[in-house]
Parts: sequence; C-alpha cells; structure tokens
Amino acid sequence: MDNPRVQSGKLWDIFCRVIDNYGDIGVCWRLAVNLSQRGQRVRLWVDDASTLSWMAPAGQPDVQVIPWAESLRPVALPPADIWLEAFGCEIAPEFIATQRGTTRPGGQNLIWINLEYLSAEAYVALNHGLPSPVMTGPGRGLVKYFFYPGFVPDSGGLLREADLSLRQARFNREDWLQQLGIQLNGEQLLSLFCYEPAVLGELLTRLAGGVTPTRLLVTVGRASAVVATVIQDKNRAEPLWNRASLLSISYLPALTQQDYDHLLWACDLNFVRGEDSLVRALWAGKPLVWQIYPQNDGAHLVKLQAFLDLIKAPATLRKFHQRWNEATATGQFNLPRFELPEWQQTVLTARKTQLGGPDLVERLLQFVSKNH
Repeated sequence: MDNPRVQSGKLWDIFCRVIDNYGDIGVCWRLAVNLSQRGQRVRLWVDDASTLSWMAPAGQPDVQVIPWAESLRPVALPPADIWLEAFGCEIAPEFIATQRGTTRPGGQNLIWINLEYLSAEAYVALNHGLPSPVMTGPGRGLVKYFFYPGFVPDSGGLLREADLSLRQARFNREDWLQQLGIQLNGEQLLSLFCYEPAVLGELLTRLAGGVTPTRLLVTVGRASAVVATVIQDKNRAEPLWNRASLLSISYLPALTQQDYDHLLWACDLNFVRGEDSLVRALWAGKPLVWQIYPQNDGAHLVKLQAFLDLIKAPATLRKFHQRWNEATATGQFNLPRFELPEWQQTVLTARKTQLGGPDLVERLLQFVSKNH
C-alpha cells in the first residue's frame, strides 16, 4: 500500500456549508490544514468563512479559501483530483457541470467523497466506503463514496495531527493561563463549551456550594451568553448563592483552534459540544462531558449512548451525561458528583485505543490512493 505521507500531492476541493458556526467550519479547516501538512493542496469552498478570522487568523500554506458563491458560476480553475462534500452539503450543479469533464493530470479518475458525521453507532462500519452512483443531474454517471469518521478500525477514523503528542508534551499550562491573565490559586479548572443545557443552573449551584474552589473558563458565543443569563437570574432570585466565592468565572476571548486545544489540556474537566470539540477533548486525555447536538426525534441520545458504550463509561459518567443532555430541568438537584480520577482513566483508555490506529487523513489518503 502506498505510504500516504509521501505519495505525490493532490488537489482537493472541500465544500462546506456552515450550519453550526464552529463545528462545520472547524472540522473542515482542521481537515484542510491536516491535508496540507501532508503534502496536499486544498481549495476550501465555504458559504461563511467569517469564523476563520479568529479560528485560524494566520491561514495555512496550500489552503485557499473560496466563497461558495464562486462555485455557482463557471470557474476557470485547474481540476481537482478529489471533491469532498462535508456533512451532506451538495456541490453546486454549475460547478459539477463545469469541472466534471476537465482532463486531470495522468488521466486519473475524479474521486468524489461525501464526508459524513462522526458516530460510534454500528451503521458506521457497515456503510463506510460504500459507493453511491449519481443517477441524475450534471453528475450523472459519476460515483460518490461515503466516508464515515468513527472510532472502530472499519471506519474513517478521527482527525489527528501528526505532531499532536509532541505539542502536548511541550505545553506549559501556567504560562498559557498567564497569557490570558489567569493566575491560579489552587482552584480546579473547568472549561465550558456548550449550547444551553437545562441543568446549567444546577451545575453552577453545585460548584458554588462545594468544598473545592473552582474556576469556570467559559468560551465565547452561546456558552458565555447562557452563563451570563443564568447567573443574572440566580443573583436576582438568591443573591447569596455564591457567598463563599468558591466559584469564579472567566469569560474567554475567541480562541484559535490551537488555543482551544490548549484550553482542553489546561483544565481538570472539559464540557464540550458537537463533534470537533469531542475529538479534541478525547486527545486531551482529561475527563470530559459531551453535550451532543440536539435533534427533535431524539436520535442524538442514541448516538450519545453509543459513544458512552464505546468508551465503557462508568455509571456516574453515564448519569452525568444523561442529566447534562436533558431537554428540560427537573427541578431536582441530582447531578452526580464529579468522579474525576475514574472519568479520566476512562478517557485515557479510549485515547490509547484511538492512537493505535491510522487517523482520518491517513485513511483518506489511503482510500484515494486505492481508488485512483
């Protein structure tokens, strides 16, 4: 099999429509950067690139960001070797019509990949790599391949940089926190990246009434907005709820992707949401609680259960996830206690397993090499 790290570089067109301001573009940018670091060239077509101004302000060599609207008109560009649709977005018919028949170097076939959502469910291994002939439209006669990120050997794997372990080994927690103006005074550190958990107020009450001083590092956006609202309501209803000042809140600025990794490495417990931050928290090797993106039909809870089963989560971690992902608060203060040593061992065991196999980009390059 060709070594994906040394095979000749190819040109990728990656297509991304932003639904969640951080998740979709976050995954696509990490993927594009990872490909470029392994000798590939990438054009990232995206309908809203504004988040990249703070997520990746320095850009990346061999990654070109192009507005999605440019794909709606005839484009005179070199043909890509690979088209990759992220998360079921559909390439513009105008682009397909213009680019599908263009001659590629060496007469190689175009590879069309549909990158799916991450899951630990059984269907991932069953459907990963399957072809889907295109029957209508300007792409008729071409074939799409489904590529499923996942946690098992028969899946597409997880995004991971080649130098991740080296970066973690060099990380200095105190120096990084000082850059944010945070001076540690013996507190436990928790990061919070979330939607609007119904039990957030209960969590804050628990932390304020505990015995361990805690500093909550709150990410910008929906997390900071909901924390500010909940605290305002608590101050109005019960002004002395944090009278011992055991809970401190630090509202963080927008973080680059590398600094978000640093945040996860610095904390004793990480609350994460969506897919990209879940994978980053797994690589961090720290206890984690995942708020999965909610779906009206409850399918997200099946997905959550599959992940907890995969990592062999202990009962307390399962219970905490159940409460953290409830749609409404019950009014009962029954969040389980933090069992951080046990939770961390669970994550470390899962991390070790995932580090033992090829990462997502390695598997993508192997797939392309096999099908070209």
